[in-house]
Amino acid sequence: MTPPPPARQVLELARKDLLLEGRAGEALLVTAPFGGVALLLVPLAIGTDVPLLRSVGYGIYWVVVLLFGVLVSLRQSTADTAAQVALLRLTGVHPVVRLAGRAAASAVLLLAFELTLLPVAVMIYDPPLDSWPWLLAVLPLVAAGLAVLGTLAGALAQGLAGRTTLGPLLVLPLALPLLLSATQVAESVRYGREPWNWLALLLLVDIVAALAVALFARSLEEFS
Repeated sequence: MTPPPPARQVLELARKDLLLEGRAGEALLVTAPFGGVALLLVPLAIGTDVPLLRSVGYGIYWVVVLLFGVLVSLRQSTADTAAQVALLRLTGVHPVVRLAGRAAASAVLLLAFELTLLPVAVMIYDPPLDSWPWLLAVLPLVAAGLAVLGTLAGALAQGLAGRTTLGPLLVLPLALPLLLSATQVAESVRYGREPWNWLALLLLVDIVAALAVALFARSLEEFS
């Protein structure tokens, strides 16, 4: 029997991961409410200065997405157990395919997480909406980049005692270009400049992270 092509395997693994997450509900039913509360706490801390809140709204939104999105990208599921990984090895699933499926599922969850928090940020901070068309590109690029970085860090920390602590410490510094680019897209539009350079940086981070997964997937699996 001919095995399915790698792309089909990636989609099937991502679908399985999303089904398991849908039953557990950890990403959206647990993490998203905490993200919403974090967005609400900032105005309580700095006051109700409307011009100030409008100017920092996008920045606060992306900080919350980054901090809580790391938890989504590093989530544990039954698909990550040693038994499941061993089963995938026995069935001939390449490590790159396994990590790509994991990253694809995380990207979908992160995009849903971003879309869930976005109306909350708009209602609380009332930021200028002149950059919203660019969000159609920024949201998936940030979700994909954070998903791949989280998958890479999770594979590196797999099996280590301090995985829950080490994972975020690995992801957050690497994700700073995502935060910088996402916030600067809105700033560029605000001042009448085209944000293509920042979108290119987002795409570059995604590509470099994906190449790192492709190059080191087998070594990471042997290490874990």
